[in-house]
This record gives sequence, C-alpha cells and structure tokens, in this order.
Amino acid sequence: MDLTHIAPEEALLKIKEGALLIHTLPAEHFGKIHLPGATNVCVYQNTFLDDMKASGADKSRVIILYGSSRYSLDAVKAAEKLHRDGYRQIFVLEGGIVDWQEAGFPVEGDTAVSDISPGTQLPSLDGYYQLDTGISRVGWSGRNQNSKHFGTLLLKNGHLIVRGRSLTGELVVDMDTMENINLTGDELQPVLIAHLKSDDFFFTRLFPTTTFVIDQGEIADIPYMTCANSTLKGSLNLRGITKDLDFPATITPREDGILGLEAHFDLDRTHWNIIYGSSRFFEHLGMHAVFDQISIELRLILKRSDIKADSATRNRPKGQN
Repeated sequence: MDLTHIAPEEALLKIKEGALLIHTLPAEHFGKIHLPGATNVCVYQNTFLDDMKASGADKSRVIILYGSSRYSLDAVKAAEKLHRDGYRQIFVLEGGIVDWQEAGFPVEGDTAVSDISPGTQLPSLDGYYQLDTGISRVGWSGRNQNSKHFGTLLLKNGHLIVRGRSLTGELVVDMDTMENINLTGDELQPVLIAHLKSDDFFFTRLFPTTTFVIDQGEIADIPYMTCANSTLKGSLNLRGITKDLDFPATITPREDGILGLEAHFDLDRTHWNIIYGSSRFFEHLGMHAVFDQISIELRLILKRSDIKADSATRNRPKGQN
C-alpha cells in the first residue's frame, strides 16, 4: 500500500472536520503526552484491530494515526494493519508527536513534553554491579547425531564494572551444580550427570569452578536495547586451561539499578582438552561420538552496588579480576 503522510497543519484541519485521531503507543506513554482529542489504541497489542473497532472506528471514517517521531514505525505499522483489514481513509501524521509539538500545536498529558526517552538505546550505566547468584543461571546443551541433552549450572559469584563503553569483571561458575533437564525422571539422568562430572568431560572433582575474566569487554557504538549491544571479551579458565573467549551479549537495564544480561554462543570444548567422543582425536567411536560444540546460554541478573569501581578493582580477592 502507498501510505499517505500528512503534515501537522493538514492534520489539524482534518481533525476539525471530524477525523478520528489515534495514539498508537502504549497507555503509559499516552498518559504522559498525547494530542488533544486522541484515542489510545496501542499497535503493539495483538488485539489492535479489535481495540480499533471497540474505539468506534468505522472503516469509512477518516482516521489519522500518529506515533512518537519520524524515527519510529509505530503509526506506519498501524496503518498497514488497518489497510489489510479494509480501512481505506487512513493518514499517518508526519513526524509524530515531535513534529506536531515543534510546529507549535498543543499537547496534553502528565508531562506534555516530547523528549521522553524512547527506550531504544542503553543509557549511561557506569558503576559496579554484583551478580545475583540466586537468580542467575548458565544454560548448557550438548549433542550427538541422535540426541541432545541440556541443563543448567549455578554461578558461585561474579561482578561487572561499567566505565563508559568499557566492560570488565568476572564470572565464576560452580561446576558441581550441574543439572540435566531433558532426562528428568529418567533413570539415566544421574548416569549422564556423573559422566559429565567425570574426567571424560569436566572433571569437577579436580576443577570445581570455571572462571571467565572479562578484561576487554565493550558496549557497542549504537547500543540498541533489543539486540546484541555489547561484547564480552576475556579469558575462560575451564578444566585448568585458560583460553581467550569473546561473544556478543545483550545488556538491559531494569528498575532500581538492576542489569539483565543475556548471551548465547557455541563453545568448542576440545580447546579446553575436553575431547571425549571427538572424531578429531578418536577413531571407531560408534554410539560414543559427541559433537565438539557445546551451546551456552547466560541469563544473568546484576545489582548495582555502592562499591566504587576503582575500589573494587584495587581490593579484589586473589584470583579475581
């Protein structure tokens, strides 16, 4: 469809002639700022079309949709949905609320300012963040040609220090907490865990922890909130061997100084001398063949601490970054 965009001046005339004005953003945004006379129907809701009908929108009526600014596709996507549903007199306000207000037209709401943070990129995060070990988890998944096993590990401790775009810190995984999920209730579950903890794999009796020291991490130049906006880079000590490791991660600030960190990547276990079942090192494996790649998923929660980053670095316990 060819979208029809209209300038604020033209939109104002159509509103005076009875056009239905739709605010396409969430209710909390509508409460902060909206155009006078607008009805709130959030395009992000999967009930958008039903909500439009409930608002009294008639398919023959002139409808003006608006969003936050020219950089957001909220009103455009709303127009596309309505057009596919049979609405034909649809207009999109050029530049959304921002251009409307810059043109000198009135707005209403609790704040009535158009420079509300759009929540698209990371704000400044400088500080020291302590890992919440009660909530954070490491997910793991291993495979062979016939099946896949997956489970979790707990973290012993950890922290992250943010200075501008620089990320440093440390994560310590408790290898003895290894659990399997897919064989829950199966008599083979404890057999699998015992094998993974044995010297064939992670040898947890001799190497009870795995440590990732982050010393060259950084936040992306344009750190969008919903994609990989940072890189964690450093060294991983696994089964007594230290190798370089880096992977993309998504950091998301939450309320009360809390950071969420999510990452998923593949790890070649043979780089850390975990070679059981690898055809690069053994012949005639048969049913004992195991793929070299292990998939790792980090779901971490970190809480801002009053400890200053410089002080934390100077006074770190031995063996920590």
